[in-house]
Amino acid sequence: MEENILFLGNKKATRHNLMGKLKQWYWIEKFNNPVGIITLLIISVVFGTLIAYKGITAAALILVVLFVPTVVFGIVAYPVFGITILLIMAYLLFFIMRVGINFPLGTAMDGIQALLILGFFIYQRKYPDWSVFRGPISFMILVWIGYNIMEVINPIAESRLAWVYTIRSVAVVMLMYFVFMFQIKTVSAIRGIIKMWLLLSIFAALYAYKQEYIGFSAAEDEWLHSDPNIANLLFIAGHWRKFSIFSDPVAFSYNMVVSSILCIGLLTYVRTFWKKIVLMLLIALFFSAMLFSGTRGAYVLLPAAMVLFLILRFNRQVLFGTAIAGVFMVFLIFVPTSNSNIVRFQTAFKPSDDESFKLRTANQKRIQPYIWAHPIGGGLGATGAWGQRFAPNSYLANFPPDSGYVRIAVELGWVGLLLFCIFMFFILREGINNYFLIQDQELKTYCMTMLMIVFAYNIGNYPQEALVQFPSNIYFYLATALINITRRIELKQIAKRQKEADLSDKVYAARMNVVV
Repeated sequence: MEENILFLGNKKATRHNLMGKLKQWYWIEKFNNPVGIITLLIISVVFGTLIAYKGITAAALILVVLFVPTVVFGIVAYPVFGITILLIMAYLLFFIMRVGINFPLGTAMDGIQALLILGFFIYQRKYPDWSVFRGPISFMILVWIGYNIMEVINPIAESRLAWVYTIRSVAVVMLMYFVFMFQIKTVSAIRGIIKMWLLLSIFAALYAYKQEYIGFSAAEDEWLHSDPNIANLLFIAGHWRKFSIFSDPVAFSYNMVVSSILCIGLLTYVRTFWKKIVLMLLIALFFSAMLFSGTRGAYVLLPAAMVLFLILRFNRQVLFGTAIAGVFMVFLIFVPTSNSNIVRFQTAFKPSDDESFKLRTANQKRIQPYIWAHPIGGGLGATGAWGQRFAPNSYLANFPPDSGYVRIAVELGWVGLLLFCIFMFFILREGINNYFLIQDQELKTYCMTMLMIVFAYNIGNYPQEALVQFPSNIYFYLATALINITRRIELKQIAKRQKEADLSDKVYAARMNVVV
């Protein structure tokens, strides 16, 4: 018995000594010893051999092994870092895919969102604050997610698999609203996000210029000619519509409009002359790049947002600036030109002459009896790519919704459309209320800008599907969250100042008592 205890004790001691040595070699001395150098040499040989035999695949796998654990930890432990990664990846997702990297990037985006949700609950356990679930917007998001989940038992639905593939792009993305609400807590975090947003937009606009005047890359050209349907959509009047780094021209044009609105909003706050010049140049860059997309639905969004801007900030200076912009828009609409981009821009304001507009109107008229007859719709994912894949012979599979609102009405019924409209109403109402309640000029500007962005997306969701594709789906809920975050930050600032004032009064009173 004593021998067994002695043997076990020696075994534990040996293990303890080995762990101590490993910690000394690799953690304390940071590989700065013979064992560490030999270890690094072995790793280098293994990596070099793998790259030599397997090429870029092995190199990519090595990078994943080295950096993914660190990034995963960073996303969970440092939520603002994780949000930044999500926003960057949402913008660059399709650009990376077209480079030729054979990796399930859509699943990677789901993974990033899942990690952010995990971090949300970890922080909630340490610092409980469930106030993000209060308010009409939070309530309507939960109702909307619940309604979409309920669609799995829709008896009219032709395919349950279509629901499975569609629900993740609805529910998971909408949950990001709560992550943004909980984790974005400072003005500096908002500034950082806006700066990054503008930098990504500049890259997208410049890349569109490259496509317009230099040409598509080999990978892009291969994609354009991989399917005749792509050419039918993107090659119009002898000219290719540009999509920049995004999935399609619609996503590109909408993001350029949103970026222009962002700059217009910031123009009302910045006081430095050179910053005003930079923002005006960026507006010109984004607006001109948008014309390369040939997306008619995007052209009306900026004037629509300017109407809301004029209502919110009605004064002489804004009225003068809006009048100048209006004159410029009227000039573009009626000026004689042979430029195909401007000609297409002009047709957006003459829908009676647009054959595609007439076709969409006819399709909407055709589907209206179906919508009225099916209160909860034909099932999530019944139209579009998932409908064609999982229920190709169904009535809705080949119906082109061509509109976010029409898709909702067809798939989720007029009940779903009513819920969605109520949801959008509450967002706009909260934005308008918060704008007039906020006193801090910087936060007020951010709130107004995000309100204009949400309004533009809502207008754009009628002629196109504005909220289903990266990065618009992520950035829409970011803008929605920032509408409330700006108000919450100001309330905390007011409470902090009040607390400091109360403390100062107590100190003063104590000193007066001592003097007396």
